[in-house]
Amino acid sequence: MAVIDERRSLVSRPSRADSVFKTVTFLAGATTVGIMLMVGLFLSLRAGDALSVAGPSFLFEQQWSPETGVFGIGAILLGTFTIAIIAMVVAVPLALGTALLISEVVGGRLRGFLVSLVDLMAAVPSVVYGLWGLFFLQANVIPVSQWISTYFGWIPIFRVADASGDVLTDASAFTSSAFIAGIVVGLMVVPTQTSIMREAFSQAPVGEREAALALGSTRWGMIREVVLPFGRGGIIGGTMLGLGRALGETIAVYMIISPIFTINWQVLKTGTNSVSALIALRYGEASEFGLSALMAAGLVLFVITLIVNFTASSIVARSRSGAESG
Repeated sequence: MAVIDERRSLVSRPSRADSVFKTVTFLAGATTVGIMLMVGLFLSLRAGDALSVAGPSFLFEQQWSPETGVFGIGAILLGTFTIAIIAMVVAVPLALGTALLISEVVGGRLRGFLVSLVDLMAAVPSVVYGLWGLFFLQANVIPVSQWISTYFGWIPIFRVADASGDVLTDASAFTSSAFIAGIVVGLMVVPTQTSIMREAFSQAPVGEREAALALGSTRWGMIREVVLPFGRGGIIGGTMLGLGRALGETIAVYMIISPIFTINWQVLKTGTNSVSALIALRYGEASEFGLSALMAAGLVLFVITLIVNFTASSIVARSRSGAESG
């Protein structure tokens, strides 16, 4: 009797629930990407008139006078990056220390409480941070700014002087500065960065942790040799995601800064600006062409934050278990 060689197919037929789940998630992802593309297309179309007049000089011009045809975001773009860099200098050490505290030091109910507290901080509206920074933090930071200017004024960015070069020491010269705005924005992005870093640290292999301790390593030695290398992708990704939010922060910056349209290299001195604050400041009074110019500024900010966020997502996605630990 002949034996029929029938090979069983190893391809399983998906269930109805799996098919529905796959379809829903695909539609959700496609909708998100579609919305982003529509936002970019909308900004591009509305910014076309202004960009056709300004040309490449839009990225370098320091004046903002769309009615006369002379406008650009040269100084504003520098102020945006200045505030974001100061925010990262403030936020990254705080986020890194808090993430290590939650994942490596405390435990039990205290850990759960701190995780919930950090998550709740991320939900605080930016206007609350702005009010706090304007009415409380600024008065307490001005003495720090004066001290930095006094002892580190030999560094150009920390020097506070007028147009003639005379050093300023009055408290009024240190208000509404990029330094104060950067501190407030930095505190705003700490919760986001902390959550990403904590998640990366918590996934460090238990076996490698125990092996390091068994070989006589201290807790800090174990963290330095196992946890930090393993969580490097989370540290970089969290930092860049925080940078993306810092670049686009609007209300808190708008409430604190004193808007100017010239390049100010003195980060402690009164006066700075950002792209998002410019849009909030000029939107209500802008003409049709002025709105096109604001849309052009928004398009530049959209592209920058998109690049930063995609880069951060790529770094986080490429981090692998134990890839950097040795």
